[in-house]
Amino acid sequence: MTESALGTTLVIANAHVVTMDGDRSEYSDGYVVISGNKIVDVGSGKAPAYPNAHVIDGSGCLITPGLVNTHHHLYQWITRGLAADSTLFEWLTTLYPVWAGIDADAVHVAATGGLTWLAKTGCTTTTDHHYVVPRDAGDVFEAEITAAAQVGLRFHPCRGSMDLGQSSGGLPPDHVVEKLDDILTGTQSVIDRWHDPNTGSMLQIAVAPCSPFSVTESLLRESATLARENGVRMHTHLAETLDEERFCRELFGCTPVEYMERVGWVGPDVWYAHAVHLDDAGIETMARTGTAAAHCPTSNARLGAGIARAADLVNGGVTVGLGVDGAASNEACSLIEESRHALLFARAKGGPQTMTVRKALELGTIGGARVLGRDSEIGSIEVGKLADLAVWKLDTVAHAGITDPVAALVLGSTPPLKLLLVNGRIVVADGRVTTVDEDVVASDVARAHRDLLGKA
Repeated sequence: MTESALGTTLVIANAHVVTMDGDRSEYSDGYVVISGNKIVDVGSGKAPAYPNAHVIDGSGCLITPGLVNTHHHLYQWITRGLAADSTLFEWLTTLYPVWAGIDADAVHVAATGGLTWLAKTGCTTTTDHHYVVPRDAGDVFEAEITAAAQVGLRFHPCRGSMDLGQSSGGLPPDHVVEKLDDILTGTQSVIDRWHDPNTGSMLQIAVAPCSPFSVTESLLRESATLARENGVRMHTHLAETLDEERFCRELFGCTPVEYMERVGWVGPDVWYAHAVHLDDAGIETMARTGTAAAHCPTSNARLGAGIARAADLVNGGVTVGLGVDGAASNEACSLIEESRHALLFARAKGGPQTMTVRKALELGTIGGARVLGRDSEIGSIEVGKLADLAVWKLDTVAHAGITDPVAALVLGSTPPLKLLLVNGRIVVADGRVTTVDEDVVASDVARAHRDLLGKA
């Protein structure tokens, strides 16, 4: 089945349904009904009859809300596999000269590849933090936004920026940073052109200076003012490594969270990527101010950055979602794998009761929706919410016979998708993306990878 479900009634029956609603309802023999782009019914037992409905037999399947990715760098899809054994700062200094050669075409190809893979692994909504904006690169934001529209994912691109180059004490080379005024003008332009604040939006912009070691205090303060004047959210990397902790203490005389609070970067409109190295006071500050976190366990492990205190954040009242981070530090980029790693790493530190399989899935669904301020629209399977759903096949040799379908999804290998719906539109059917040609995407990615490394 490759047609769109928009404008029709679609019934998915005979499946195990995990709703992630307020009661965390589950139906072992359940159904979901979609009309247009909305969920109109969900329940247990035989599905009601709807005139002219298209009925899909979900026997052997698990239906979950579509996964929500709260941190990514899509341009990195064409720079995977480099600096495979480096620390974060070593990795960045290796890759910045490569990334300096990106242009709009490369970003479009990379974003298309990264978004296609996210779709194949159950993701329906994703952010992107794009902070490398070379001169004469063309419109890199239009490039990735166009890619998201083609693949069909709900998209929250973050207009990133860097203005603190090496000559001024920052980490990035001077030739990949921008001037403050250019950043503010460019950010306002992206918001004016692309941001859609309406209910059901497929495209919302956030403001996202890169990190404390690559931006000035002036950029942080002025970008916060710009974001709040425009009513958009704010995102940045924070507390990812001990190197960053030392950097903040030496330059600012405080922890990264204390610095963020000083410059106005806390609040319910702010979320941090990583938040690995937090003390109790930092967690309390985030909880008190409503500041959220994007937990990226795979990337943190790949770079040896550490294991975030995810359970402490959740138990302390911080809103937590999951992120795959950039493909250059997480070559897998599978969000359901982030649920697995969030659970395994939490248990490795705190024991088997530290995080349940359902809590791990919650972080990747309704948790991510809360991080992005979209939990009234997505993140759970409830009547009136947008039809962003993943239908996982659990009757293959990899999963057949596993007692608990949620354990099968979170602890087992990533299952194939029978169906992925975004805004009621079929984006994946029987394991294949329907909106783009996967073989063409793969060929384009290989070409762009070769071309970019050739430039470097």
